[in-house]
Amino acid sequence: MSAVKTAKQMERHLKGMANHYRIEILLLVAAQEGITLDGIIKEIGANGKTIGEHTRRLCVAGLLNKRHRSNFVEHSLSPYGKTFVRFLELFRRRQ
Repeated sequence: MSAVKTAKQMERHLKGMANHYRIEILLLVAAQEGITLDGIIKEIGANGKTIGEHTRRLCVAGLLNKRHRSNFVEHSLSPYGKTFVRFLELFRRRQ
């Protein structure tokens, strides 16, 4: 049986995605698994340092995984990130 998350643990995940850039990044990575930081920057059209910081925070929150491939870093969703993307997709479609 899996343990129930504490309020503090849930807060960490929720704060991790509480920014419009982070939400965009999660949805983009869900659509393009393995996208690099440069790819995210081009798709979103924001400052590289800003996007780099947001991807770092998503990793700290446990929503995004980074995989180093020579000079590039590929991004993928963690299991929690996939859960949050499903929530975001449902929430986006509700009126």
